[in-house]
Order: sequence, then structure tokens, then C-alpha cells
Amino acid sequence: MLDLVVCHGDFLNARHDYVHQNRSVRGFGSYGDILIRDREMYVAPTPFGVVDGVAHHATLILPAAARPPNSFVKVGDITRRESDHLIVSYRFDLRTNELTAESVRNPGAGREHHFAAWRMEGAPVGAVTLRSPRVLAQDTAAAADEDGGQRLGHAEELRIVLQPLQEPTVEGPGVPRRSARGRDR
Repeated sequence: MLDLVVCHGDFLNARHDYVHQNRSVRGFGSYGDILIRDREMYVAPTPFGVVDGVAHHATLILPAAARPPNSFVKVGDITRRESDHLIVSYRFDLRTNELTAESVRNPGAGREHHFAAWRMEGAPVGAVTLRSPRVLAQDTAAAADEDGGQRLGHAEELRIVLQPLQEPTVEGPGVPRRSARGRDR
């Protein structure tokens, strides 16, 4: 084994209040019979992109209050801070291939979440530390550029929260106005 990180889900996203519902709209394409799906598909950075000191080691990252068996040795304390803003909606323009996001102030902005990094007793004990926000922002921007997308959020934001504000519609020449559930309006 070269390296392995197992982390608690809260390390990547501490919010639990959003439940995604796959939605779709019909009416796309020249014949109006193609379905567009909005599917649950989020890409979070791996722990290797969030912390330093985990390459070439087996590391366990848990909330600070959790205690692994006595055969583990603590190798780091990590504090994540919630971002200033949360993305609450997005829009994709099929004509220009532009994705735009709308964000709101995060009611938990600045809230700290504490974690501990652990390794098996006898393994190398090099320290595990949070990467600097500047490095995280550069990596996030580079990943968005590779995907042809935009950087959504802020340096320490690893979540995209999608909360539909209204029922989406699709319109176009020769296409009746339809709701996301396919009913004519």
C-alpha cells in the first residue's frame, strides 16, 4: 500500500440538511423529446488535497471527540472553518454552456469543526496539518479550470448546497413551456 486516508464524512462537508432529489425536464433538442437530468453529482476534494502529511501513510481522520482503539496514535489536530457563503442555486445556459451560481451568506460562517488525525501504533508519525487556505483556493481554481468550470465558493468551502428556489422550466422556439415535472404551463 502506498497511501490511504479514511475520513469521517463531516471532514468534507459538515452540513446534513440538504437531500438531493433528481429532477428532469423534457423538451430539449430539435424534436423536443430529449430529457435533461439534474442528477446528484458533487465533486469534493480528497483528503489528500485538504491536508498535508498524509502521502505515503495510512491515516484516519475523525471528529475530535471520537476515539479510535488504543492501537492508534494521534498525529494531528485539524480545524475546518465554514465558508462565508453557501451556494443555493445554479443555472446552466444551454446556448452558451455557462454555469452560474447564486450564493447566500452562510449562517454558520466561521464555525469551527475540529478533527484529529490518527495512525496505527508503530507507523511513521509525521504531523498531519490543514493546507493553507491560499493553497486550497489555488487547487480549487485549477480543478475548475481543468473541468472548464468556474470556482464555486471560497477557499475553505468544500460543499455545494443546492436548494431549488422555484420549479425550473424549459422554453424555446417550438417548445411548449414545461415545468420540471413535464406538465405544460
